[in-house]
Amino acid sequence: MATEHDVRIGISKSGPAESQYDFHGFVVARSAVLFRGALVLTGNHEAAEDLVQETLERACRKWRTIAAKDSPEAYVRRIMVNLANDRWRRFRRMVPHQDGDRAAPGDQYGRVDTRDQLVRALQGLPMRMRTVVVLRYFHELSDDEIAADLKISPGTVRSQLARGMDKLRGQFPALSSPSTPQPTEGVQ
Repeated sequence: MATEHDVRIGISKSGPAESQYDFHGFVVARSAVLFRGALVLTGNHEAAEDLVQETLERACRKWRTIAAKDSPEAYVRRIMVNLANDRWRRFRRMVPHQDGDRAAPGDQYGRVDTRDQLVRALQGLPMRMRTVVVLRYFHELSDDEIAADLKISPGTVRSQLARGMDKLRGQFPALSSPSTPQPTEGVQ
């Protein structure tokens, strides 16, 4: 019997004749979420589209098996993370690390696009650390869910998350430091 959540994402426990429809429903319901995660993992709109397309292509080939799982979304998300890891490894072998152009200190225009800076900062994290941060803050998964998706312990998830957030805060010191108290002249 399909649950309400299963129906929302297009999964039913019916026969093979409806498996293609079930996959279509899953794609309609979850492709935007997968794209947002892919965009953060890749840092590039076109690469994210390619990653989602390849992920869904692989999921389609195995949809009957995936639909029978307890959490098809987690299985598809894992496919996407594995593909992103593979792409990252290929890219790292081909292109030497470049520091990129940084805004001069005090340049207010250099901080206009915080989202772009965040994506660039995420790209600087090691792949597992980046994946944990993305799954926590963009997919809103718990430590246990991330651990199950990545086949690592919850303690590893917490340590990777803490290290990743420290590295990100180091790149955004103005955003991570506590705000200074405002003067309260004349207020009693």
